[in-house]
Amino acid sequence: MKYRVFALFMLVVAATFIAGCTQSTVPAATPAPTVAAVTTAATTVQPAFSLGQAYLNDPGGYTFNSEKDGMTKEFRVDNPSWGFELKIQPLNEDLQYCWFTMDVTNVDSGNTETYGFGRLYSIDRLQLIPMYKTGPYKITMKGNRVKVWLKAAIREP
Repeated sequence: MKYRVFALFMLVVAATFIAGCTQSTVPAATPAPTVAAVTTAATTVQPAFSLGQAYLNDPGGYTFNSEKDGMTKEFRVDNPSWGFELKIQPLNEDLQYCWFTMDVTNVDSGNTETYGFGRLYSIDRLQLIPMYKTGPYKITMKGNRVKVWLKAAIREP
């Protein structure tokens, strides 16, 4: 008797599946309406400040003519409110060949931040970079087909 009940139950389950009566009670998802993509130009917000007394300033600038050109500068900062001003002049009309990177290392902590122009960085020719820590700093610059004027100085409000 037990086997007959079990066999009958299995036949009912199989018939249910074959008949398609196993529909979910959850309603089918409706497709999301298509929305036209809106593109906006990404702009980088430049901080606004001016620089005062300089820690590092070479009015002649630095010229990088090949990818192997590099330069290192060291200086000490005694005011936590300071920053960099970078002015970049590409030396080639095709900007894909013009790039510049600057690694700024706090010698005491060993922390390094990288800033630049072209390639992976902004193509803004004037960049103001605020900094917030005192101590000795080392700047390692590399570039290709650019002239760079770098000023590190106390920020003025």
